Amino acid sequence: MIKTKYIYFYNYDVNESDLCKLESKHLFDQEVKNKLLFSDIIINPSCSAFIKKRLDVLASDSQYSVLINKIKKLNICDEGFKAEYTFLERDSTGYRESLKILKDIGYCIEGNPDYYKPNIIYTICFYNNCWYFGILIKNNFDWHKHKQKPFSYSSSINITIAKSLVNIDAEGNKDTQLLDACCGVGTIMLEACFSGYTIEGCDINWKLCHQARKNLSHFNYKASVLVSDIKDIRKCYDTAIIDLPYNLFSHADENLVFHIIKSTAKVTNRLVVVSTIDISEHINNSGLQVTDFCVVQKGRKTNFSRKIWLCEKK
Repeated sequence: MIKTKYIYFYNYDVNESDLCKLESKHLFDQEVKNKLLFSDIIINPSCSAFIKKRLDVLASDSQYSVLINKIKKLNICDEGFKAEYTFLERDSTGYRESLKILKDIGYCIEGNPDYYKPNIIYTICFYNNCWYFGILIKNNFDWHKHKQKPFSYSSSINITIAKSLVNIDAEGNKDTQLLDACCGVGTIMLEACFSGYTIEGCDINWKLCHQARKNLSHFNYKASVLVSDIKDIRKCYDTAIIDLPYNLFSHADENLVFHIIKSTAKVTNRLVVVSTIDISEHINNSGLQVTDFCVVQKGRKTNFSRKIWLCEKK
C-alpha cells in the first residue's frame, strides 16, 4: 500500500508523454507512471494541461471492509455531495459492483446527495491491491479560454506546451520571478498569470508587445510587457523562458539565437529554451549547461518538433 496525501490522475497522448514526464519531474520530483502519480505535494490540477484530477486521500486500506469502517469514523456530513467510482488500470471491478460500492460510500456520509451540481465530490478507487477514498478535485479547464485570445498566430506555441514550460521553469514555486524573454503575443505569460505566477515579458517587436498587452488585458491579467532587446534588460529574475523565433514573421539566425541566450543568461541563473534546431553549442558558449531535455513532436504526420532545454549556470 502506498501511503500518500494526494493521487494525481493524468492524461496525455504519445507525442506529449516526454513533456508530461519532464513537467511532473520538476513539479513533484518524480516522473508520472501509468498516468498516475502519488505525492505529498499539492498542486492545483488546473495549473497543468496533463493533470485531469487530484484525489485528496482521506482513508486507504488493502481491505475494503476496513476502509468502509475508516470512512464511517470520519463522520463526514455534507449537503449536495456526489460519490464517484474511478476506474484505474488493472481494476477488475465490474460496473454493478462499483454501484454497490458507491451505495456503501453514500451510507457513510450524512447529508443529501446532488448528482448534477454537487458541492463536493468523493471518489473511491482501487490500485495495486489497495483501496483509496477521498475528495476529488478536477481540472476545470478554465484556461481553455486562452484559445480565444484576441491576437494569435498559427506558429504560436500552443497553450499545453506553454503551461508545461511555466511548470518546468518555476517548479511550482509561486514566489518565483519569471521573465518571458521573447514574449511574442504573450501565450506563455497568459498561462503563468492564470496559475498565479509573477511574470514579465519583453520583445524587440513593438507590434507583438502591443498585442501581448491586449491579450493580457482581455483576461484581466496584470503583467509588464517591455519593448526591449533582451541585452538592454537590467533587472534580474529567478528564472526565464525563451521561445526562440523561428517563423517567417520573426526569424532568428545563428547569431541572433546566441545573442538571445547569452543576454538572457546575464539576468538569470536558470532558463528554459524552446527551439526547433540543436542549440546545445550556443547554450554551452553562453556559460550554461543543459540539466534536462525533451522533444515534443507536432502530430504524427509531420517532422516538425520543438526541443525543450532546461539550462543552468555552470
